[in-house]
Amino acid sequence: MKTRCALPTLAFAALLGLTACDLPGKPTPADIVQRPTDILDPVVLYKQNCAGCHGADGKLGPAPPIGDPVYLAIVDDETLRNTISKGRPGTAMSAFAQSEGGMLTSKQVDAIVQGMRQRWGQPNVLQGGTAPPYAAKAPGNSQRGAAAFATFCASCHGASGKGTAKVGSIVNPYYLSLITDQGLRTIVIVGRPDFNAPDWRSNVTGHPMTDQEITDVVAWLAAQRPASAATAPTRNASSAATTSSPGGQP
Repeated sequence: MKTRCALPTLAFAALLGLTACDLPGKPTPADIVQRPTDILDPVVLYKQNCAGCHGADGKLGPAPPIGDPVYLAIVDDETLRNTISKGRPGTAMSAFAQSEGGMLTSKQVDAIVQGMRQRWGQPNVLQGGTAPPYAAKAPGNSQRGAAAFATFCASCHGASGKGTAKVGSIVNPYYLSLITDQGLRTIVIVGRPDFNAPDWRSNVTGHPMTDQEITDVVAWLAAQRPASAATAPTRNASSAATTSSPGGQP
């Protein structure tokens, strides 16, 4: 009886052995190009999407310092997710979620939020105190706001808000056209410590601003906004009745 040649079987076995070896030029995991939607490293995502406006470490950018621990103490995760996902209409903050025409998945948005908390959050930053709420709870009064501004803000910004040798104008019409009431409120509460501007506790030593005083100062500032900006659709929600609702910069 004839026997079949074993050469084909031997050749197949040799081929299997070769594929199991590290052949010259075989790609390594590091050589595989990662799809943009697969990136979940919060540091990488922040650098690619946020650092240009908010600064490399969440500070010293043209936009509010979202890496400031006081800011992170007053804003909740849902607000951060909504801001990143949907942007702030009427401001330079665009939408980043794919569902809104951006590039980020919901998992990537969550990764950025959690990365901010882990990198910059400080549980004891308020030193046992209670910060004013992120959003205003009641309407502001611009007349009372003028008095509060004189007490807490004029020493740096000038009696009329047009600036001093220390800082520039805070009632500049271009500035007020680009920021919503919520953006103003956030800055009054958090300050800009990266530019030596104190938070709500330190404008007058021993006399932190109350929630209502903050709301009234925002109302006074909003009253200085150019009429064309104050009546625009994107402003109505935040400036009607001079209240501060979520919108604009963080």
